[in-house]
Amino acid sequence: MPPGGAEACVRRMMAALGHRGPDDEGFFASGAVTLGMRRLSIIDLAAGRQPLYNEDGRIAVILNGEIYNFRELRRELESLGHIFRTQSDTEAVAHAYEQWGDECLLRLRGMFAVAVAESPVPGAPPSRLLLARDPLGIKPLYYAVRDGVLTFASEVRALLAAGGIEPRLSPDAVESYLLFGSVGEPMTLVEGVYSLPPGHRLVLKTSRVSAAEPKTYWSPPPPAVSQVNDAAGRLRSLLEESVRLHLIADVPTGVFLSSGVDSTALAGLASRTQPGIHTFTVTFPEQEFSEAEIARRSAERFGASHRELLLPGEEMLARLDRAVAALDQPSMDGINTYFVSWAARQAGLKVALSGLGADELFGGYPTFQTTPRLERAAAAGRRMPGVLRRAATAAMAATQRRADASRKLAAAWDAPESLPHPYFFARALFTPDRVAQMMAGQCEETAPWLDWLRSAADDAERFDSFTAVSWLEARSYMVNTLLRDTDAMSMAHSLEVRVPFLDVPLVEFVLGLPAAAKQRNGAPKSLLRDALSDVLPTEVAAQRKRTFTFPWERWLRGPLAARVEAGLTESAAPLQDVLQRGAARQVWREFQDGRTSWSRPWALYVLNEWARRHLSAAAAEPAGKLAS
Repeated sequence: MPPGGAEACVRRMMAALGHRGPDDEGFFASGAVTLGMRRLSIIDLAAGRQPLYNEDGRIAVILNGEIYNFRELRRELESLGHIFRTQSDTEAVAHAYEQWGDECLLRLRGMFAVAVAESPVPGAPPSRLLLARDPLGIKPLYYAVRDGVLTFASEVRALLAAGGIEPRLSPDAVESYLLFGSVGEPMTLVEGVYSLPPGHRLVLKTSRVSAAEPKTYWSPPPPAVSQVNDAAGRLRSLLEESVRLHLIADVPTGVFLSSGVDSTALAGLASRTQPGIHTFTVTFPEQEFSEAEIARRSAERFGASHRELLLPGEEMLARLDRAVAALDQPSMDGINTYFVSWAARQAGLKVALSGLGADELFGGYPTFQTTPRLERAAAAGRRMPGVLRRAATAAMAATQRRADASRKLAAAWDAPESLPHPYFFARALFTPDRVAQMMAGQCEETAPWLDWLRSAADDAERFDSFTAVSWLEARSYMVNTLLRDTDAMSMAHSLEVRVPFLDVPLVEFVLGLPAAAKQRNGAPKSLLRDALSDVLPTEVAAQRKRTFTFPWERWLRGPLAARVEAGLTESAAPLQDVLQRGAARQVWREFQDGRTSWSRPWALYVLNEWARRHLSAAAAEPAGKLAS
């Protein structure tokens, strides 16, 4: 048992999560089960306090997230005799579980991490606990089992605040981070702390905690060729429904608006449901990175209430420590979301819609073009004798001064078996052979993150090559980096970010379509553009894709250079036995010489800072003191 007993443990965890829920808190303790929560009030502000119960109190529910179809569920459950006391979506979960048991998870349409404590009879302590995470992994759920006690939370730092969990770095997780710039499901950087994977549940009998194993409750249906007829029309209907549901809130709601198709589509559809919808854009003095003008014109067309936040490099530098501190798990990509979420809160919003997920579904990433090339390279490499293959690899790696892309191609050619699918080479930060050189010791070939990638690759075989990349994006980069960063960085500002493109019925429909229905003559997102032809301004629909990114290259060669260089000079204490001495410094030199991109030294800097803050002896500050 953690220091001070169960209640003291949970109280410390609640304090560590104060930024996620500044509006309210709830507590439940009965028998072997103690639950606590912090609430960001979005729906039924007055009566939606958690835990919420069924009629006789046998079932207690704590929910992180939103159930968008709760009103439909409520009507169905009331027709079956259930009596509701609130207008909260959380109460709908309690009655749904009472009615359908664990099968209720497949009826929940939303983003959620949920805990359901069930007692055998009213007034008795719970004998069963159900933990579950939404199918796409929009909301996080972390857990650890130690000495027969299971502890779980929405953030890793809350588990560390609980006490009883040794803050020891996982070398296997570091390997995953170096490969992809974030830690792969179901691992975390802390040894013994795991993420409940997307679409999984964990069922515990209070008498047998150590026997619990996550089980899948959702997987995408097989492709359905019959859905091709009027795919654009069906997609339009699903998008309109999703946006309408994602706008349900009792607090101010807005849309992250860039110049791209995805966010513009959401703003256009949202403005039809909610006239005068709030939109906001982050702008930069560096004009080549700014999307302000096109976003501004789109907002005017939609009649939105628009706001822009200028972010000069000096301002970013001044807030960088707070942004890095907000990362619950390190990532090379999360700082962007921190500042966009800050902009939303500056505009007075508590809920914001994001276009996240559209690139994965509709082929917006370069990975949809590079993965077939990597597949051909891997296939050719398998057929070539080892000596010739290594010689060809060395030649490919030397073809250009900044050889990040050619190194990935060479790695897929030289060691195709080192990753479960050629797609993963496209998403690699460092190639597997470079990671092996950087690591101080050997890692497990059966590490959980690698098993997760193998499982995703096996599942991808049911799809055509285009849709396989969609699935692999969703099961790796999207869940490990984008969704995790979005949750942590938005909640650091007590902001809820919703992702309408990841509505499960919409995702299942698009995954079920053949590639020919989703791309026309190789044009990315052609299905999405067809479905929204009357919504998207011409200048948005016609422009080439622009990736929303901050001017990191310029900043790392300017105002951030000294700080990052100093951070990479010496590894934080927890990393010193895991990384080879001088490995990070070498990457910094390669960046300075123009031989690698900014993302690699930046990823190492963030990893080092995270380890120093959370796992070093000096990292004794309570996690609840997170600045936002």
